[in-house]
Amino acid sequence: MDKNVSFESIISLLFLILFSSAVIAANSNYQSTYIVHVSPSLRPPSSPSSSHWYSSTLRSLPQYPTPEILYTYELVAAGFSARLSTTQAAALRRLPHILSVVHDRPRSLHTTHTPSFLNLSPSSGIWPFSSYASSVVIALLDTGISPSSASFLADPTLPSPPSTFHSSCAFPNSSLCNNKLISAKFFCKGYEAALGHPIDETLESRSPLDTEGHGSHTASTAAGAVVSDASLFGYARGEARGIATNAHIAVYKICWAPGCFDSDILAAMDAAVADGANVISLSVGSNGYAPAYYRDSIAVGAFGAARHGVVVSCSAGNSGPYSYTAVNIAPWIITVGASSLDREFPADVVLGDGNVYKGVSLYSGDDNITVVGLPLVYAGDLGSRLCLSGYLDSSKAAGKIVLCERGGNARVEKGSAVKIAGGAGMILANSDDYGDELTADSHLIPATMVGAFAGDKIRTYISTASSPTATIVFRGTVIGSDPPAPKVASFSSRGPNYRTPEILKPDVIAPGINILAAWTDAASPTNLDNDPRRVAYNIISGTSMSCPHVSGVAALLRGAHPDWSPAAIKSALITTAYNLDNSGNTIKDLSTAEESTPFVRGAGHVDPNKALDPGLVYDAGFEDYIAFLCSIGYSSSQIAVFTRDETSVDCSSKALSNPGALNYASFSVVFSNIRDVITYSRTVKNVGLGYSSSVKYKVEVASPAGVSVKVTPSELVFDLVNSSLSYEITFASTAGSEAEGSNQFGWISWNDGVHEVRSPIAVTWRHSYVSSE
Repeated sequence: MDKNVSFESIISLLFLILFSSAVIAANSNYQSTYIVHVSPSLRPPSSPSSSHWYSSTLRSLPQYPTPEILYTYELVAAGFSARLSTTQAAALRRLPHILSVVHDRPRSLHTTHTPSFLNLSPSSGIWPFSSYASSVVIALLDTGISPSSASFLADPTLPSPPSTFHSSCAFPNSSLCNNKLISAKFFCKGYEAALGHPIDETLESRSPLDTEGHGSHTASTAAGAVVSDASLFGYARGEARGIATNAHIAVYKICWAPGCFDSDILAAMDAAVADGANVISLSVGSNGYAPAYYRDSIAVGAFGAARHGVVVSCSAGNSGPYSYTAVNIAPWIITVGASSLDREFPADVVLGDGNVYKGVSLYSGDDNITVVGLPLVYAGDLGSRLCLSGYLDSSKAAGKIVLCERGGNARVEKGSAVKIAGGAGMILANSDDYGDELTADSHLIPATMVGAFAGDKIRTYISTASSPTATIVFRGTVIGSDPPAPKVASFSSRGPNYRTPEILKPDVIAPGINILAAWTDAASPTNLDNDPRRVAYNIISGTSMSCPHVSGVAALLRGAHPDWSPAAIKSALITTAYNLDNSGNTIKDLSTAEESTPFVRGAGHVDPNKALDPGLVYDAGFEDYIAFLCSIGYSSSQIAVFTRDETSVDCSSKALSNPGALNYASFSVVFSNIRDVITYSRTVKNVGLGYSSSVKYKVEVASPAGVSVKVTPSELVFDLVNSSLSYEITFASTAGSEAEGSNQFGWISWNDGVHEVRSPIAVTWRHSYVSSE
């Protein structure tokens, strides 16, 4: 025993043990599933069968609540699974014929799981049709890459990179590049200029090496190789693979400790286009409202990339659930919001009064000892409701589970603060803004995250119970339809488009919550300085994660249709996106638990196999985008930022009536008054696979409330593949004055009996004072 331990602390420890035992007993009736392994050699002769023996064993246990056998195992194991209380499980462990009693932790088939969730199949659809994008190069502009990751190792079965791509390997050891990771560069001049001195290589690697983890994660999501038995601390164990599994990866490190500088971003985009990349994936953007296009290095760089036929996929940002927060909103960019999967990592809270609240966690420690029936306190009573490090009263936190509130600092930092204060566990309650969105984290202490509603209930329990206690039950990895998926992440940035509300943004949503992908051994899974753990794969969330999913799908489309323009690829993604979750209801918004709108989900959730054959596409190119810039009132000098020649632009000759007249695959209509009538012309190209004769498309319209929508003509007959036809669509406001400042939504669809080419319609009535501007 430590001689410095006082008598008072010993008494306190004994009291805590006795108190915890009492609390555990109070919660001992809570049942969960266990797998029980038995020794068949000890089966009594009087038992006619294993099933009878197992049933007899359970009858020997305390019978409240009633234990229930779920399965018996005869071939691959000897034993059974059952629903048991902690008391019953403990009693089983004392029986001589019981070999082990372990918590049931369901496993998933895939780690990233998103290929399965996106219905990608090796036997049909876009994967085999595109040869897994083996002829495509994806440029990842991020924090670099960890070349030793199994996701980026050389593969002798992988075709050589396209001869049109110019590779370069800036690692000190150039052999770290291969036929998968074909090129790696870094851009830091802007960063070093801001520093005023060269990068301190004791703190950061002045190379393409990823010391943060973010770049490795996005790269493997977009195009990582097939890796078996990947997981994070056993969570989501299975096979990991990128969306465009055979695509080649070119890395351009642009982000450093304080961020990503515009000069470095633009240089990297320039290099990627010069090198011959086919897709640029950029999970980076501005903070706050989107800057003017001509002041936005990403918008400018993406314009130049699109001009050279390169698809640019960008994250929408993580500033939701507030309106007008989407960034990377130029119409030549694919703007991607984030959604959930049908996979969760449940870690439920069981209060001393028996109430159970759902939570999620990636904690991997000894949960059975440290978080069962412990005293529960509210961080607001300890000095900091947000659990800011150094502000919690350790005398009140020691040995207890602390309820913290979201906001102010990183979620994992809150758990670290509780640990430093001596807390035994943490419950993190979501704020009202984020509702029931649950983001799993690899906490340093036993911890779980609950929704805002559950947080309120737990806080009330703490304030009213004489001796509040809690248990955290970790359940591993669960895949299923409850709760329904996908849902739009609360943090996912939303529209309307801050710069040009006539262009609907985001374009689509894709998986971005709790995504497992490659990590770096140079950083912990939490990126906390006091976290010594190192992992090969990590689970994180953000539109940074949704963007490379779409980048991968864009690469598959480029591999399948090398002649398609970036606008055609984006159109295919937009018009084939789906809007119903796996329960058949409209995709919900996690921030409100209500149905999402096109300002939240864009056209809907990306569907790779349907995008392979969209039927019709809305195409656009350099001249169309110049006309768009003219329509928003840009001067010739501002437009020259994109065209490089101020004298080449004559906006008087551009026939675009307003920004919404761009040949875009979605519609965002802005009425300046309640009697407005707006007419747009759209042109669609027939790209349907397998047609050798004429095909007829008929229109179907779901008009937004308060709007009359008329389409002329109502039928389009195409005689040839790759031929184009135009139609006019007129929106007439029929609403009264009460519509001012409101939004309504609908859609238009062209159908030929095989394809449904669907475009969302978002309508906004400006306040009267806006129309006078």
